[in-house]
Order: sequence, then structure tokens, then C-alpha cells
Amino acid sequence: MPSTSPNPLRLALPKGRMQAGVLRLLDEAGLAVTPSARSYRPTVSLSGIEAKLLKPQNIIEMLAAGSRDIGFAGADWVTELEAEVVELVDTDLDPVTLVAAAPSSLLDASGALPQRALVVASEYPRLAASWIRGRELDARFVRSYGATEVFPPEDADVIIDNSATGETLRANGLEVLDVLARSSTRLLASPAALDDPGRRSRIEDLQLLLDSVLAARQRVLVEVNAPSDRLEAIVALLPSMRQPTVSPLFGEAGHAVKAAVPRRRLPEIVPALKAAGATDVVVSTPSQIVP
Repeated sequence: MPSTSPNPLRLALPKGRMQAGVLRLLDEAGLAVTPSARSYRPTVSLSGIEAKLLKPQNIIEMLAAGSRDIGFAGADWVTELEAEVVELVDTDLDPVTLVAAAPSSLLDASGALPQRALVVASEYPRLAASWIRGRELDARFVRSYGATEVFPPEDADVIIDNSATGETLRANGLEVLDVLARSSTRLLASPAALDDPGRRSRIEDLQLLLDSVLAARQRVLVEVNAPSDRLEAIVALLPSMRQPTVSPLFGEAGHAVKAAVPRRRLPEIVPALKAAGATDVVVSTPSQIVP
């Protein structure tokens, strides 16, 4: 049901490629987002939140204007729009690199652009203008509205666009000239909302929930049984957030040891635990971790 609060927290959700990852993150934090008959105004299971689907560029503009309190958008658009917003969480979702690229056939043997008037196409006019000035190019800017990579060679010499894997650039015969920035989906807040104590408190609660999911995605819970004479060696192998939890087994048969360890280190940790004498190793995935 929509919020009946007189002052709901106004949440902006991104349309497009970011949407699936953001909705999954919210769902894992316990906030189910359900489409409504009015497709741009989904409902959120947590009371006191009013959601609206918008383009990421518009989300940033509305956060800066104060008509939305919090929202998800890419850091690239924060830079492009020079918006006064506050970054709360880097979700690491949808990472992209903002690059300048040109057809390989246009470049000379040293990879340099030709000394002539050029056409630069991009969805990012400010960033493109800055790059042109930095390169001291004689260039005309053309605004693109998606599918920028198809502009060269007929309609542009250079593009400035975001790239996730580089495959689209390679498929269109484009070579990266410069890396301008790196971006990912961020949770952003309006400065005006953070100045309001009531809204700030609810924003901080939501941030805590999202941070706990992101922390859990980076770690796994490792539980082992340790003989008493091997306890210290086994504990030393577990890079926990603070200290592993250690408790005695029934009948003084050793100890149970539990720790949340970095997921990426699991391939080295499990064999090392076995070699150190640990038994009954169990690895599980937590859904949330609140330090």
C-alpha cells in the first residue's frame, strides 16, 4: 500500500540498465518494490517511502532541486551535471568506464588523432567540452541520445561514452584514447533532505540496511570445529571482521569457531583450515552483516 505518512521519504529509482540491480539490492535489504497500475510509481513494502521511476539524469537534477530526497544514479552523471548532491553508498553495481574512443583507421601509427577539425559525439556535453579543451583540439560537439558508438566514422570522429566491458567499442572498430572517469551506481541524497532531522534519520536507516547487504555480498560465514591443541593456529587463519567467535564443544571435545571472512579469500582459507587440523568445515552465505 502507498504510504499514508504526511511527509514520506521521496525515493527515486532508476529506469534502464541500473534498475534490475537496484531492485535486487533493495529486495535483499527487505524492501520489496512492486509495480503499480501507474508504472512510474511503484510501491515499497517499507511504510513511509514514496517511490518514482526516473531516468538517472533526472534523478540527479531532482535531488539537487530538493524535489526528491534520495535516489540511485551513476557517478558519471553527478560529474557531468556538476550537481550538489551527497553520495551515501557506492553500490559497485553496473561499473562502467567513461572513455574517449575513435576508429582505429583514423589514428596514425603512434595512435594520435589527425591534425584537422574533428567531430566529437557524446551524451556528456560538459565532460566532452572539458576533454576537447584538455587535448587542445579543433573540434565540433554533437549531442547523442544513446547508441553513441555507431556515430563513427560517418557522423563523428571521436565519441565519449561509458563502457562496461569494451566489447561494444571493439565490435564497432573503436580504440580507447583516454579514460576520463570510472563510475558505478550510487545512492545519493538531497542536501535539503539531510538538513531535515526527521528525513535524515530515515535516510540513515535505509543506508544501514543497504550497507549491510553490500557487506554480506563480500563475505561468507565459515564455521569449523577445532581440536583444543590446534585452536590458536586455526583462529589465526580466519581474517574476521573483528575476532572469530569461539565456543566450547559438548564434552570438552574441542571448540567451535565461527568467522565472517572475505569471499575472495575462500579458496586459500578452506585448504589451510583443513591442513591446520580443522574439521566439519561449513561455509554459508549471510544475507546481511551489520558491524
